[in-house]
Amino acid sequence: MLQVLKFIQSILSTPSIFVGILALIGLIIQKESPQNCIKGTIKTILGFVILGAGADVVQQAIIPFGDLFQVAFHVEGVVPNNEAITALALNQYAFNTASIFALAMVFNIILARLSNLKFIFLTGHHTLYMSCLVAILFSIAGMQGAQLVVSGSLLMAFLMVFFPAIMQPTMKKITGENNLAIGHFGSGCYWLSAQIGKLFANDKKKVSTEDIKFSQGLSFLRENTVSISIAMFLCYIVIATIAEVKVPTEAAPIFGDNNFVVYSILQSIKFSAGIYIVLAGVRMLINEIVPAFKGISEKVVPNAIPALDCPIVFPFAPNAVLIGFLSSFVGGILAMLVLAFASKGVNALPIILPGVVLHFFCGGTAGVAGNANGGLKGCIFGSFVHGVVATFLAAGLFPILADLGFRGTTFADTDFTLVGIIFGNLAKMKAATLISIICVVLYVLPILCGLLFSKKQK
Repeated sequence: MLQVLKFIQSILSTPSIFVGILALIGLIIQKESPQNCIKGTIKTILGFVILGAGADVVQQAIIPFGDLFQVAFHVEGVVPNNEAITALALNQYAFNTASIFALAMVFNIILARLSNLKFIFLTGHHTLYMSCLVAILFSIAGMQGAQLVVSGSLLMAFLMVFFPAIMQPTMKKITGENNLAIGHFGSGCYWLSAQIGKLFANDKKKVSTEDIKFSQGLSFLRENTVSISIAMFLCYIVIATIAEVKVPTEAAPIFGDNNFVVYSILQSIKFSAGIYIVLAGVRMLINEIVPAFKGISEKVVPNAIPALDCPIVFPFAPNAVLIGFLSSFVGGILAMLVLAFASKGVNALPIILPGVVLHFFCGGTAGVAGNANGGLKGCIFGSFVHGVVATFLAAGLFPILADLGFRGTTFADTDFTLVGIIFGNLAKMKAATLISIICVVLYVLPILCGLLFSKKQK
């Protein structure tokens, strides 16, 4: 049985395979020819693989930036990282995590079928991370066996439709349609960024990040790959120069055989290349998954909407992604300084260092959300607030996980930290029964609301 669960987990936690299977099911339901089924399935998987490959290139280019930042300013603290905390936790909670993960997928489809929240959450790795967090907290609360797995799966299924639902009005503005949703557990702050953007919605000078006018001499900056490369080079060269001047011995291993200027150029170009690959993968994925998903929408879950990873919005506002990243990173630095000052008090808080992966992917998405409602100002201020809030939430979750034996890192994205803080405090109270009741209520409530809404329409 354990081997079967591990096999199911392996399939479902591999986004490209899982979404490819769903695309195949959708195409079969539509009675497409075998040739179209094969082509659509392979191209869907290929789109996800390309997207993932681009994300890997981006991370390889951007992680050294964070390392140089720490070297340049000699800041010690905690870097939030979903992968790191999950890897630590799976040593102890692997079976419960896998069980919640698999059952949550089933409950997600049932909930989407029976309620008005028609979202199918397709970001497998984020589902795995959240399942792991829930398994940790519910175990600490005193749950075990069926109570833990069923309660955790019900909560997971609710989260898998709730967070895409709160972002969907903004997604309609971003994409101009209602056939895609964000399936990413950073949506709480994406929503917040969108609300901040609304503050600038009536600004007479409102301009979208994508409509920024360049003078004739700077017309080459209209090419996204060029402007992204130059912007990242400016960021890299400043940090690299400080690190080279202040602590050359510590910076040298990062630079390797390259001069710090050459290194900055190469990393900037590599970063831009990664973004180009991500956008290519997203375009291919959208072109395949949306038509294939029509079959599932018509037969299994009427009007179903696929909820995909956050880079799905990047092609709609590439400039906002870069501006959002930089603004979120600045917000993270400011919040870090506040935490550093507060750490000197009696109730010391952990110093959360600005993780560049968090601020790029989540901060960039927050920038797109803010831009959708408030243009350039919405992008800047919305993503800046994201950086601040994400840092403080990570600091709030860290002591809870540290008390449970997980030290040195914490979850990064805001939905993880929100869920962790709320249910972590309940878990420390050993309120297992109360937690189970909350999970059942959260799951059933959208179904009841859907039934009442349907009756009113009739």
